[in-house]
Amino acid sequence: MVKMIVGVEGMACGMCESHINDAIRNAFSVDSVSSSRSKKETDIIAEKPIEEEKIRKVIDQTGYQVTSYKVEPYEKKKGFFARLFG
Repeated sequence: MVKMIVGVEGMACGMCESHINDAIRNAFSVDSVSSSRSKKETDIIAEKPIEEEKIRKVIDQTGYQVTSYKVEPYEKKKGFFARLFG
């Protein structure tokens, strides 16, 4: 799994965050997506990296601007019992 951290300019409220999250969910198969207007970024968790240009196109169509793109490995956090019993 990977985590894509996408810098996004132009979010001003919770509806802006939701608009971007919905656009990403509708365009790609992702495990999770969350946006933060205060951090000016959207975090996307997926099995494989999504090409920067594809993400940029989807976000640009919503009226916001991609300012950065970074991919890093992601490991799902284990639940309490999984940590206890392995």
